Amino acid sequence: MATVRHVRTAGTRWCWRLRRNPLRPRSYLVEGWLLSATWTLALLAAVAAGVLTADFVERDAASLRTERHPVSAVLTEDPVRSTAAVDGAGSAEDWAGVRWTAPDGTTHTGVARVEAGDKVGSTTRVWLDDQGRLVPAPATAGQARLQGVALGMVAAVTGAVAVLLVGRCGCAWLDRRRLARWETEWVRMDRQRGGRKG
Repeated sequence: MATVRHVRTAGTRWCWRLRRNPLRPRSYLVEGWLLSATWTLALLAAVAAGVLTADFVERDAASLRTERHPVSAVLTEDPVRSTAAVDGAGSAEDWAGVRWTAPDGTTHTGVARVEAGDKVGSTTRVWLDDQGRLVPAPATAGQARLQGVALGMVAAVTGAVAVLLVGRCGCAWLDRRRLARWETEWVRMDRQRGGRKG
């Protein structure tokens, strides 16, 4: 029996502000509902922010894949080896000057990322936008999904923390109000007793 009572007490300890009690000030009831609403809204904000952010990132990457198209280009200079990077496929890339022919037959030049080890005159693939400008290669579907999950998690945590901070500010305001009321009551009680002595 003692175990059951202990479990019941421990289980209801978190919601003591919401339990009926003739001595409970109304501000504790408000604080209880505020805490319940805060945690519920924090959970909803986290889910909504995470899902919406991940969806936005994936849709944005998909639209970039439709706007950008690859063309063959010829290296006009050896790649610069100062800042090598690794893309999602695991191949090292460097910057180099390239030349390509547009669909209208005009020749264009620019600087693009190419695979490390390519030499002048070798053929590579570069990406162009709708205006024919050199742009970075768009993220693959897998890369976009990974970016969406990562940014979605950041957005979920940020949304939940923002709601919890607002709820905490509300509870702090209620605490300050309660302390001010108690101070007023103590002063009133002290006056009824004839003032402080000492």
